[in-house]
Amino acid sequence: MATLPVFRWRLAPDGYATRRQLRALGLRPGGQDVAAQLERPRRRREPLVAYLYRIDHAVPVRPMTPARRAALAKAMLARRTCPNCRRDAGYCIPRSLGMCVTCTDTTHH
Repeated sequence: MATLPVFRWRLAPDGYATRRQLRALGLRPGGQDVAAQLERPRRRREPLVAYLYRIDHAVPVRPMTPARRAALAKAMLARRTCPNCRRDAGYCIPRSLGMCVTCTDTTHH
């Protein structure tokens, strides 16, 4: 197995990008393997690692179709709906609470 090239934080050569950087450019890895990694040293802990992909092998992001948009809207509605009072809370329900803040306040007092 070949080892990946490792670069220090902020010292990667041109032509490489993280997933977020690719997305900002309207691209995605498109099935390519990780090409390199960045490492940021930390005191007394493991270094932070970011995986890099080759920009020239990246492909355009798939366009949002009406069906994908509807599925995403339905999923986000489910995340905002309180399982206790069944109302749209207007924000994503924290998984740590399991219900909207109003229901949490009324059940804990």
